[in-house]
Amino acid sequence: MASKPHVTAPYSGMRHELASILQLEGFINGIQVKEEDNKKFITVDLRYVDGESVIHQIKRVSTPGRRFYARMHELKPIIGGLGISILTTSKGLMTNKRAKDLSVGGEVLCTVW
Repeated sequence: MASKPHVTAPYSGMRHELASILQLEGFINGIQVKEEDNKKFITVDLRYVDGESVIHQIKRVSTPGRRFYARMHELKPIIGGLGISILTTSKGLMTNKRAKDLSVGGEVLCTVW
């Protein structure tokens, strides 16, 4: 929303894997992991096309107070297939499209479009 070229956050394995999925799907340009004073940080380079952000909305679905689980056949396309849902499954973090291919369900973390 602020049209920044990159975002920096404390490092975690979940954030790194989530950023990797967003990079594979074309929502961000790149990921860098840096270590300063024995603390790791992840920097995500955001992607813009003609000055407009590629990511229009990231909506958190599961919250600490209300978890949302979906079976494979309950996973629906986001914005007619333009967006993705990111799930955590027994086989790791993946998009709704890959989860359908592998016939697994799991906790829906967020939707991106």
